[in-house]
Amino acid sequence: MRRNAGFLLAALIAQAQIPNAERAAIVQSVDQRAEHFGQISRQIWEFAELGYQETKSSALLQKELASNGFTIVSGIAGAPTAFSATWGTGNPVIAIMGEFDALPGLSQAATPAREAVIANGAGHGCGHNLLGTASALAVIAAKEYLEQHKLPGTIRYYGTPAEEGGGGKIFMLRAGAFHDVDAVLAWHPDDAQRTGNISSLANVTGKFKFHGVASHAAMAPEAGRSALDGVMLMNMGIEFLREHVPQETRLHYIITNGGSAPNIVPEQAETYLYARHPDMPALLGIWERVQKNAEGAAMQTETKVDVALTGSVWNVMPNDPLNRLLNRNLSYVGGSPYSAEEQLFAEKLRPTTAGKKELGSQERVPAFEESGMFSASTDAGDVSWQFPMGHFMAATWVPGVNAHTWQAAACSGMSIGRKGMMVAAKTLSLSAIDLFLDPKLVAAAKADFKKRVGPGVYRSLIPAEQKPNPNYR
Repeated sequence: MRRNAGFLLAALIAQAQIPNAERAAIVQSVDQRAEHFGQISRQIWEFAELGYQETKSSALLQKELASNGFTIVSGIAGAPTAFSATWGTGNPVIAIMGEFDALPGLSQAATPAREAVIANGAGHGCGHNLLGTASALAVIAAKEYLEQHKLPGTIRYYGTPAEEGGGGKIFMLRAGAFHDVDAVLAWHPDDAQRTGNISSLANVTGKFKFHGVASHAAMAPEAGRSALDGVMLMNMGIEFLREHVPQETRLHYIITNGGSAPNIVPEQAETYLYARHPDMPALLGIWERVQKNAEGAAMQTETKVDVALTGSVWNVMPNDPLNRLLNRNLSYVGGSPYSAEEQLFAEKLRPTTAGKKELGSQERVPAFEESGMFSASTDAGDVSWQFPMGHFMAATWVPGVNAHTWQAAACSGMSIGRKGMMVAAKTLSLSAIDLFLDPKLVAAAKADFKKRVGPGVYRSLIPAEQKPNPNYR
């Protein structure tokens, strides 16, 4: 039954094609801006600003969109770097999301060897410099098509800060920034092209701060109550817990405070933990066990523990009509073969990666995945539970490169990343224009969303009174 539905959707999408001559013209128009937007992506790569601190990156994108006729609303939800850029009037309202935050500790030159630009500095190890720029280029191309053909409808760009754990999109949703949207399109950098009904991992993140009693570690250790002992016992408990949670679960942590000196029994200590699972209700049960584990560690060490929720995002809810639309347009656009210089870069980089994918896989668009998993978490998931959202991956990194690595940061700052960025921009612009041309596609996306998302299911764990926090890490 599902297969037949897929065939019907594919037939529906095939009928909504932009005329071939116009399709080629749209792609050519995007290509003509490659150098300019490549420079923008490189500037954002060099800025390498952390979540809620992306002042220069956000301003650069806002300036570009404003110069192309978009109306800017900035400071959404009290986050200075969150903004929207809108052009047009009426329905449908089609949105494309962009991100631009970097990751701590991943500063990297655009070279195939580990070479930090700034020691311990931030870097674009998730390619958000490419993500935000491609989406901006896509809305500009869609706007020009609407303007040229005098079509009704609204195209909007969402500049969403702090995707890397800060939940920028969640606060923008709560502020009503998405209230009138009919469909949302999104993408992410990767080491290969990928489309389909692909979900992601929900997550809950928090800091567990233990409070003990300080004392001289040699002269009076019996008088002390070590907060670090609480942290160590909690983390050891997490290791034993791994055996007794669903196998799809991911639990990972770092110790953010282990005390001040070895000869002082630590009065304060802290561990920072992420818990992930494909299903949020299941994850909530796992999180309760994590909290009990922390309470047990505090009891054993005669310390106290406070839990500060730092973030929580839902798994991505796929939308079959939108994802098939993206698949068709990505297949039309195709991939990007490497130049001789890029091939040499890739061959030097590959031995440093854990991946085994062959060079050349970035040029192919694999078959549509009826179901699949993107084993990471994103606040785009929260958007997908409130509005129809299509999502795909474009090849911006050398095959075998994983996200959140210096190798990804290196690729994101050079021509390999920019080529993949242009593939994404073309795919997004063509898909947005298809939605403007065919109301049936928008209706199909809404119907699929309604069928998949039950009423009242979505509820963010982030407290209603919580505000965007640049110090969430």
